[in-house]
Amino acid sequence: MDALVGTYPEAAVILDTSLEREFEERLADSSALAFRVALGVLRNRDDAEEVAQEAFLRAYQSFSRLRDRERFRAWLVRITWRLALDRIRAARRRVARETSVMMDELNSPERTVEDIRASREFQQRLARAMDELPEKLRVVLVLSAIEGHDTREVGLLLDLPEGTVKSRLFHARKKLSELLL
Repeated sequence: MDALVGTYPEAAVILDTSLEREFEERLADSSALAFRVALGVLRNRDDAEEVAQEAFLRAYQSFSRLRDRERFRAWLVRITWRLALDRIRAARRRVARETSVMMDELNSPERTVEDIRASREFQQRLARAMDELPEKLRVVLVLSAIEGHDTREVGLLLDLPEGTVKSRLFHARKKLSELLL
């Protein structure tokens, strides 16, 4: 295709436009289904809408690599299902972490009110520093360090080579440490 695009640049536009049109047509037939799947798993309309939108975005980004376009609906459902399950798992991990931190704070006799306040202040600084990271670094750091996915899983989730994930993770940690100094 690169040779074709190099010779006839308008061919790439035609191919991209036709591919985009095909995606839009297939999505129009399947978007309500994706929302219903997300709602069935999450039982929360707002979360289901967010997951469905994320599924549409992931499907759009990978549509050109989908070999059997007749299976688009099943493929979109699988993407939506996995994203919804990931959201549930993330929420459970977050609640477990927060509960653990609170219990540690309450059960630790040697921790003073000042220690607890300092810890919370650091958590706020960390959250602000995370917000300052570029999106591509932040998402890798969140999936790996916070959500607990290994580099291979992060690569699969973001459709990136594992080496790229490792590099971004390194740069994210370095930038984060600079922001926290």
